Amino acid sequence: DRDETVGGTKVFRDLAGGLAARGIAVLRYEKRTKVHGAKMAGKPVTLEEEVVDDALSAATLLRATPGVDPKRVAVLGHSLGGTLAPRIAARDRALAGIVLMAGAARAPEELVEDQMDHLASVGAAPKDLVAATKADVARLKALSPGSPEAAKATLLGVPASYWLSFRGYDPAATAKGLGIPILVLQGGRDYQVTAKDLELWKRELDGDPRATIRLFPSLNHLFVAGEGPSSPVEYEKPGHVAPEVIEAIAAWARALPRRSVP
Repeated sequence: DRDETVGGTKVFRDLAGGLAARGIAVLRYEKRTKVHGAKMAGKPVTLEEEVVDDALSAATLLRATPGVDPKRVAVLGHSLGGTLAPRIAARDRALAGIVLMAGAARAPEELVEDQMDHLASVGAAPKDLVAATKADVARLKALSPGSPEAAKATLLGVPASYWLSFRGYDPAATAKGLGIPILVLQGGRDYQVTAKDLELWKRELDGDPRATIRLFPSLNHLFVAGEGPSSPVEYEKPGHVAPEVIEAIAAWARALPRRSVP
């Protein structure tokens, strides 16, 4: 939903309130898969239908909104949204910048395998679930676009068309070629998107004066503070996005230069 409700935390509601209080306009919306999920069921949904197309429409709407500087519109994405923010910016060359909160830089197959290993290590996933999930991942790796199997396969409860739409997309390399300000934020206790991803962002964006990378050691995937290894149980507890994260985004946004529309 537009609040990005995950258990006891509403990530986007916290961000919207915090940024608005600092004079930064925010547009958030319900995901298409939430509002029109029934209509989309059984169709070959890809990343474009789930995320990219609506983000592009939102940016266009903001640029036409009174009171908003059309040359200082940025896209902020969390988790999958962070992964896809460079893809969105590559499609919309009028964007002034992007913010990546816990954005993965690796293929989803790698993420899922690492996540299952972590969940098993903290007792949050039984061995049979781990084995079944990794078997699905192996099937996904073997799929080829356009093959008969890809047309009908469902992996991890999602049509293969969705997973295959990641193929050929390198988030960090795409970000490197954008030529716009980029803010990368990572929680040190995040088990879903980890230091492996952060290192890839650092490698590609190293030396780019327009790129800023921040690590918050005590924060989890939802940018909520805590201690010890993170787990799904932690997400169910009431929590709020850490104030230092909101301030980091606000400071970046206030300094965002105007973008000349190509």
